[in-house]
Amino acid sequence: MRYDLQTFRGDLAGGLTTAAISIAPAATFGVVSGLGPASGIYGGIAVGLFVGIFQRARPQMAATSSVMAVAMATVIATHADTMAEAFTIAMLAGVIQIVLGALRIGSYISYTPYSVIAGFTSGIGLMIVVSMVGSFLGDPIKITKPVDAIRAWPDAIGSANASALAIGLLTLVVSLLWPRKLRKLLPSMLAGLLFGTLLSVVWLVDVPTIDGIPSALPEIQRPVVSLGFLASAVVPALTVALLSTVRGLLSSLAVDAQTRTQQDPDRGLLSVGAGNVAAGLIGGLPGHMTFVPTMVAYRLGARTPLSPVIRALTLLVLVLGLARYLEFIPHAALAGMLAVLGWQLIDWRFLARLHRVQREHLVIMLATFSVTMLVDLVTAVAVGLIVAGMIGARQFERLQLDSVVSVPLLDQIFLHDQTPDTHAISPYSARVGIVKLRGSFTVASSSKLIRTIGDDIVGHEVVILDFSETDYIDDSAALVIEQLIDTAAAGDATCIVMALDGAPTATLASLEVLRQVGDEHIVATLDEAREAARYLLD
Repeated sequence: MRYDLQTFRGDLAGGLTTAAISIAPAATFGVVSGLGPASGIYGGIAVGLFVGIFQRARPQMAATSSVMAVAMATVIATHADTMAEAFTIAMLAGVIQIVLGALRIGSYISYTPYSVIAGFTSGIGLMIVVSMVGSFLGDPIKITKPVDAIRAWPDAIGSANASALAIGLLTLVVSLLWPRKLRKLLPSMLAGLLFGTLLSVVWLVDVPTIDGIPSALPEIQRPVVSLGFLASAVVPALTVALLSTVRGLLSSLAVDAQTRTQQDPDRGLLSVGAGNVAAGLIGGLPGHMTFVPTMVAYRLGARTPLSPVIRALTLLVLVLGLARYLEFIPHAALAGMLAVLGWQLIDWRFLARLHRVQREHLVIMLATFSVTMLVDLVTAVAVGLIVAGMIGARQFERLQLDSVVSVPLLDQIFLHDQTPDTHAISPYSARVGIVKLRGSFTVASSSKLIRTIGDDIVGHEVVILDFSETDYIDDSAALVIEQLIDTAAAGDATCIVMALDGAPTATLASLEVLRQVGDEHIVATLDEAREAARYLLD
């Protein structure tokens, strides 16, 4: 692509516009996280800058989000005693993402079941909506468990601030009813925030506002490097890294579909990881690649990675020059904007189809949703992935066991098909059995494989294990095959291994699974297996 003045204008317009519409939401997410409004802005600067530097295919924007804000709020509440520890967890999450990207497994993260994503995003959305009731009534912004938030409602109602309620409701109404024609110029939630702030400045001044936004460059945060803390920080850091990665890759895939481009997921993971490490170092909130700012910039003509760099630098200039003006934003206005955002986070399309969703996926979604609401986000993601893995293993078990065929071979047909005189052979004699192992066999089916075909092996004098259609065998399934061979030997049967080749050969050989099978009983074709069986029976 040739870079010219027109391309620069598009990059400039995209960077400046997305910076202008991002500064207030970024400060809001910082407030929600408990790290302060500046952390949201600094996080957006750090992550956005590194993603812009590392990306090549198109202008991919990155920013903080409500999901990351709630995740860090959970980290602060349950895993970090100081801000230094919270920022260290953010840095560790970035390091984990860098390692995942370096190992080139970024694309596999997108295989996280959608039911897990729907569960925790819907849980976060409902948590935000319920928590904002107190902020509508005059309390500062705070995200808590729905049960705790509901318990605090009576006290909030008893000390309700009518001015805060009016500001919050105005912000909410404007955000919901803002005309579609104007949304291209000014997003609806930003418009609501602007009107709510103006009402506070002009008339209703007795409401709490955000504060603590410094007008100087951020200070470098020293990470906590004690082994005890780092050991306890691994789990929350993994959760933050997973949330950032999944949300970012899904956003990137959506942008790919809209722009007909293709980003390298591993490069994206490396860039976001580096950005999150930098965000933690300067006291910023972790972030991820985002869809809406990217598409806004793209539609304004941004076509190169220079646009997100311009956006990050513009954010830095804005926070240094406009910090004192951001302190006029009331918490009630933020609550109105966050209530809309929380409502949008709830996956209504998925919820509307719950009666049609398969039972397994429903269990995954409800488990993740419930733990998000009742415990915390870290545990919810872990539980969701564990339940999804268990259910997925059951489904794989059925598929893999359906691929196993155990058939008795009649002596008249298999052993004497070329001999005219078969009167001496019983028509029901089947001293040879064949077990066809087709497809792949993993730990998912290993527990039932022995029970499924173990009884078929007993009763035969010769058992042919046919690997001609076997694609893959993992260690667990290989050891089960060894048990099958032992079961046959215990029943005075001899095993013949047929057509073993490729990857299954290496797995079985590495574990010495076939040590009880003589070399003369390892054959390549069915004809050779027939001759070996005849020899054994004779």
